[in-house]
Amino acid sequence: MGLILTTTPNVEGRKIVRYLGIVTGEAILGANLFKDFFAGIRDIIGGRSAAYEGELRKARETAFQEIEHQAAELGANAVVGIDLDYEVLGTAGGMLMVSVSGTAVVVQ
Repeated sequence: MGLILTTTPNVEGRKIVRYLGIVTGEAILGANLFKDFFAGIRDIIGGRSAAYEGELRKARETAFQEIEHQAAELGANAVVGIDLDYEVLGTAGGMLMVSVSGTAVVVQ
């Protein structure tokens, strides 16, 4: 079984036997990305942009890969209490950061 990732504070049916520390992952989408999306708005259907959603999905996956890598380096087999957050950055709000954090643990 691979690394367990959960937003809950524990893994149902498993006992946490060791807490190894907080793990985090971040990915930032730059301003040029937004300009490109709005310039090519052709793909918007029903108020949704497939290209924009795809880029957000990639950023989220990158952030999750970072916490998985950090947890594995610590010897964890699970990450509990995962929090996913999106933040607008920059003076003109031209960047978006996806951040993921949780607690690396060992479960039986």
